[in-house]
Amino acid sequence: MANTMGKDKKIHYGWIVIFMGLLTTIGSHGFGRMAYTLILPEMSEGLGITFTQAGLLASGNLAGYLIFALIGGILASMYGTRIVICLSLLLMGITMVLTGLATSFEFALVLRLLTGIGNGGAYVPAMALGSAWFAMRRRGFATGIVTGGTGVGTCISALVVPAIFVAYGAQGWSYAWYYLGSAVIIISIICGIFIKDRPSDLGLQQVGHEQAGNDIKNKPAPQAGSRAGSLQWGLIYKMKEIWYIGIVYFLYGFSYIIYMTFFKAFLLEAGIADARASAMWALVGGLSILCGVIWGGLSDVLGRNKGAALAYLVLAFSYLVFAFSHSLTAFYFSAVLFGLSAWSIPTIMAATVGDYLGPDLVPAGVGFVTLFFGFGQVLGPALGGYLRDMTGEFAMSFIIAAAISAIGLIGSLVLIRKPPAGTTLDTREKIARPLAEK
Repeated sequence: MANTMGKDKKIHYGWIVIFMGLLTTIGSHGFGRMAYTLILPEMSEGLGITFTQAGLLASGNLAGYLIFALIGGILASMYGTRIVICLSLLLMGITMVLTGLATSFEFALVLRLLTGIGNGGAYVPAMALGSAWFAMRRRGFATGIVTGGTGVGTCISALVVPAIFVAYGAQGWSYAWYYLGSAVIIISIICGIFIKDRPSDLGLQQVGHEQAGNDIKNKPAPQAGSRAGSLQWGLIYKMKEIWYIGIVYFLYGFSYIIYMTFFKAFLLEAGIADARASAMWALVGGLSILCGVIWGGLSDVLGRNKGAALAYLVLAFSYLVFAFSHSLTAFYFSAVLFGLSAWSIPTIMAATVGDYLGPDLVPAGVGFVTLFFGFGQVLGPALGGYLRDMTGEFAMSFIIAAAISAIGLIGSLVLIRKPPAGTTLDTREKIARPLAEK
């Protein structure tokens, strides 16, 4: 296998792994998570549940995601990303298919919780693939490709789900889960075949911070790296830099989810037709396909802190347009801005964690900072909805989202710094361990 990756090979295997990460996010986020918005109305009618119960189903999915965002990252650091991603996708696919068989709210809630667990277990390790296979100067770009799967999956769902509804009528929501769940199972099999945890699995030199100026070299590694032990990943939580990244990520989760949650509701209240509002959301999904690549590449060039700050600026502006404008043109402008920057912060934060931790420990680190992001997602809609009920309009909700993004801009510049060369946590561990054994 190592010989097939020699100098005569034009395509570096890391790009194949990144494409598998793209497939993972298509299935985990695009099919398992974003499609719920499209299926929800028919599913609610089919199960005879209230909007409150429908909201609880969404919360159950998010709770499962939060539970396994951290655990999945730790398991990936200990046992490898390949097995965690594949088993998590398999769990997602099976529970999505079973969701189509649901006949009660309680059964559906349990299944959405399990789907969320699979979502977190697949998404977090996938976001760490760029750090395992690419050095710092291309890490953001590679991670951006992975995040693009969310937009791709959203667009595919937007095309497929309505067609399924037309074909199957009242039972369309069940068949939507059948088809999407089956697709996720197929993706899990494909990823199981092609994902490799690290270059050393193919006899290639391991990527680390010390190689920041170079891509992976196609030459045999002295020896394969070991899995990260519990002592190593436990040290992650003692690094103040990782907590800083988590704080910045929390602000993104808090602000962007307000815009996403109330996007269509706001447009309908503004007098926009339902079909046009749905088309505008499809536009957001289409534009977001490349936003991770764009912003990941920018952060490679500008630096993670400046890239994140610029992304927060664009996001804040998109929220303010909704808050203060009342024309269709302005609404489209806001949708375009958000679509082009929707997954910018997740891309940059994952790459930043990789800069600090190195390839072996980055899944656990991404899982840890994702907890901050997840808590922000829980709080954002509650505050946005409360402000809407109190004021009778969404303007204040979007103003708050913009203000939180402005804090994120400042936090990016103040809290995030480029780590000095050779000081990633895994590098320090390799140096410290022999000294401790003397």
